Amino acid sequence: MASRRQNKIMFGIMPVELDEIDLQLLAELQADADRTNVELARLVGLSPAATLHRVRRLKQSGVIKVISARLDPAAVGFPLQMYVGAALGRHDPRGTRLFEDHVRALPQIIAADNVTGEMDYLLTVVARDVAELQKVLATLAARGGQRLVTYLRLEEIKPPSRLPLLPAAAD
Repeated sequence: MASRRQNKIMFGIMPVELDEIDLQLLAELQADADRTNVELARLVGLSPAATLHRVRRLKQSGVIKVISARLDPAAVGFPLQMYVGAALGRHDPRGTRLFEDHVRALPQIIAADNVTGEMDYLLTVVARDVAELQKVLATLAARGGQRLVTYLRLEEIKPPSRLPLLPAAAD
């Protein structure tokens, strides 16, 4: 069985070297990204300047992709939340590029992943109403989405979770 490092190399991802303080900072930021630098410094036992330097390094290295607010789609006017599995009719570079460019351009598609299996893509779509959803699906079909399978999101069971950076505590 391949080690974690070998798996990352096989998939073209080289992990960034992180020490225990980096891991603590990342865990604290995942728990509450709205914390001030002074509070983060206190939590990890560094000076504010050293903490700021480390957080900047983590951002520049790509470990921290973005710090953002997580909104409730229904609360801001998007009661329909769907998962759409999309299979392309053609798998040539031009067709793939056209479809992916269109997916990136549609604001109603809030997440998109290229996947293996029956479908080529798994999209997360929000819409104000059924008519808006129909327009999104129609434009996806017009840009090469041959088979579109929709799943209405009924309820969030587990929100996007933090990465388990620190070893699990023994019970």
